[in-house]
Amino acid sequence: MPRDSIRYLVALGLLVAALGVAAGVVWLPGLRRPAEVAGHTFASDIDNWKQTDLARTLRTPYDFTLGPSLSELPLQLGRWQGQDVPQTNIEVFILLEPEQYLQRRYEDDAGHTVWLSVIGSRKSKSFHPPQICYSADNWRTEVSSTALALKQGEVNALQVEATKGDEHHLVLYFYLWPDATRDPAAGTVLFKLTVPIYGAVENATQALTLAQDFAGQVFSAGVLP
Repeated sequence: MPRDSIRYLVALGLLVAALGVAAGVVWLPGLRRPAEVAGHTFASDIDNWKQTDLARTLRTPYDFTLGPSLSELPLQLGRWQGQDVPQTNIEVFILLEPEQYLQRRYEDDAGHTVWLSVIGSRKSKSFHPPQICYSADNWRTEVSSTALALKQGEVNALQVEATKGDEHHLVLYFYLWPDATRDPAAGTVLFKLTVPIYGAVENATQALTLAQDFAGQVFSAGVLP
């Protein structure tokens, strides 16, 4: 075979191989670098003022950076379907002055309800332990902490059991920052879940299971910082 023909076939083979690799990158997500499929990472803790031993680095497909993306959390999260519920208590905005306030009611296919509140701000006055509001309204509260298991690792949350007459709520919350520096200027986000205990939800243990399932739809991993 003439040398020119051999050179042509070699060049053609290299071109086909290059196109094959490119196609693999485009069409086979498994070949992507881990950083491209890992989503976002955020620092989390149960205390807004100082880092505790319960701090974790969370991985999530959703962007909790303070800004427009904060309100882009889907209304459909696994088996949970949500709807936005505007905050009608003007005192919340007067007292807290949050930059962003998201309040939603999510319901699963069995009729269980989880309320999600997301507050974002660069001001320390925007955040206070939720049990303060309950106590001010004459609810009896018990405060502890708990770990919510994720697909990998866990996220720790402060847990509030609030009772007033026949009403009973389980509240779980933690704070998020863009990174471990926890710089207030970069924004702090409070992630809070409230599970009313009544009807199909018979006790705090079942409420905790529902909250854990919901959190697992939002966060995929929680590891030591």
